[in-house]
Amino acid sequence: MLHFQNYLNGRLVPPTAGRYLPNVEPATGQVYAHIPDSDAADVARAVAAAEAALPAWRALPAEERGRLLVRIAELIERDLEALAQAESQDNGKPVSLARTVDIPRAASNFAFFGTAAQHFASETHFQEGVALNYTVRHPLGVVGCISPWNLPLYLFTWKIAPALAAGCCVVAKPSEITPYTAFLLSALCIEAGLPAGVLNIVHGTGPGVGQAIVEHPAIKAISFTGGTKTGEHIARTAAPMFKKLSLELGGKNPNIIFADCDLPEAVRTSLRSSFANQGQICLCGSRIFVERPIYEQFKAEFLVGVAALTIGDPQLAGSQQGALVSEAHLQKVLGYIALAHEEGGTLLAGGQRVQLEGRCAGGYFLAPTVFEGLAPDCRVNQEEIFGPVVTLTPFDTEEEVLAWANGTQYGLAATIWTRNLNRAHRVAHALHSGIVWVNTWLHRDLRTPFGGMKNSGVGREGGLEVLRFFTEPQSITVKL
Repeated sequence: MLHFQNYLNGRLVPPTAGRYLPNVEPATGQVYAHIPDSDAADVARAVAAAEAALPAWRALPAEERGRLLVRIAELIERDLEALAQAESQDNGKPVSLARTVDIPRAASNFAFFGTAAQHFASETHFQEGVALNYTVRHPLGVVGCISPWNLPLYLFTWKIAPALAAGCCVVAKPSEITPYTAFLLSALCIEAGLPAGVLNIVHGTGPGVGQAIVEHPAIKAISFTGGTKTGEHIARTAAPMFKKLSLELGGKNPNIIFADCDLPEAVRTSLRSSFANQGQICLCGSRIFVERPIYEQFKAEFLVGVAALTIGDPQLAGSQQGALVSEAHLQKVLGYIALAHEEGGTLLAGGQRVQLEGRCAGGYFLAPTVFEGLAPDCRVNQEEIFGPVVTLTPFDTEEEVLAWANGTQYGLAATIWTRNLNRAHRVAHALHSGIVWVNTWLHRDLRTPFGGMKNSGVGREGGLEVLRFFTEPQSITVKL
């Protein structure tokens, strides 16, 4: 039985109240670890440590801060296999996915932002014969980073790395459902020589730790990734305190497939964009719209691919589909499958819990599920399910599919499949989505802004956008 600790002021320490929570392995349904059930007292300790560390950290040249972040990246790469195994055990995802995506991206986040801060240029405006105006950007101070359970280390580092690079000190909360790799990261930060108090990791629940981070008056900004309802709650709390907010929230992403597409590639990639990480990625394309001339062919080939997906123990190399993250989340997704039947959908694949044998007999496995015949405005096509459930819908015109694609409260990501370059640009510009992929999916350049429109969030992460978020601009004018 593993026993995790908080990372406060450069040391691994128990929670102040001495309380712990059970941590369950999704593939088995069994408790394998205990994590701190921290509270406001632990957050206060973390903030105090961060405030004490801030003057020296913000004064450190960006190049020196960057060296420490790159060192952490190197340690993540060194421990890739151990971190991938931990991520798989903690989250239920196939270890092959953690090994090839989650952990390498976590390392890339530290490496990228470790050098990006050195290229963060300020603006200068020269008024001929009058004045020199220049802008400098100062670190905000102590900031709060709250990350979700679906891509635990990947998204945890996506927030922490740019905040540290910008010269901020961080109080961070990983999901209490998937704390393992955040705990392992603590040890790597100690080994890398990160100064005490610069990063503090507090484990616990949203009400116990997350709320305390959002409410603390010394925390100047909140970077949060998670559900839209939680984002609303954070905004209601933080906005009257004039905290900066970056909220990366839900999605109900359209995958638009035109008849002139590269059909085999569209099918292959749509299988990934539908069911990667058991559909538990905010960027998954859960609404698949197919132009009517190729609808039946796409459906037939897509269902062949779905049937070939291997559901199994996430620790086994051949498993392509692992377990959903928790029993509660499994029941939520099963509830949406029942709703799809009630709303008149035709089940084409999946739709039921999968019972494995051996050590995974109690795991939270669900067959990849496909429906057709559901109206674009039904609840299943409007609400974020966040599981391996997709719908297929034929369309006849570009105008029709754009209306359906844009017809939800969300606007995070969209995918377009076409060989027509003019159409690709035209449709991309008409989509109400912060991210649009054309003939690809989940292709990420860390220099580009990341985030959504409408109820999919506020602000942008990635590249210079996130460095701007974690800094405060100051305009200075010098008369000539």
